[in-house]
Amino acid sequence: MASRNGERGITFLEMLATTAILVILAGAVLPLARVAKKRQKEIELRHSLRVIRTAIDRFHDDSKNGRVAGTCVKLGAENYPEELELLVKGCAAVGKIGTKVKYLRRIPVDPMTGTNEWGMRCYQDDPDSTSFCGENVWDVYSKSEGKGLDGTPYKDW
Repeated sequence: MASRNGERGITFLEMLATTAILVILAGAVLPLARVAKKRQKEIELRHSLRVIRTAIDRFHDDSKNGRVAGTCVKLGAENYPEELELLVKGCAAVGKIGTKVKYLRRIPVDPMTGTNEWGMRCYQDDPDSTSFCGENVWDVYSKSEGKGLDGTPYKDW
């Protein structure tokens, strides 16, 4: 610090140097924050997909093994739910009057699109199909057109 007649303070040059250092540090932190935010959304997407796919598999196992009422499974649906909402509404449990088996509390939100609208594939569809046959829900995928940090499109997860 420069001193003149007993006055103390910060010079303009010191203030400029400090500001320059702060700008450089902020420039380095912002990209890291964006990557961290995107990574968090990707973790949420993987979790949501896992939750829905596990519910579909549990429904399939229960309907195939006769643990839910046959009225819940449409003929020709290959023991898969007709729609995702059926996993939330539930099905009557066989042998337990008045009891329902529910697979989801609610349909998870797709963190990439911000909605609970998911792309769906039927058992009969090709693995890369983007059109839904409407007969059963065999798989779900994100409707986001974005790509992950690894370069893979979210719809392929």
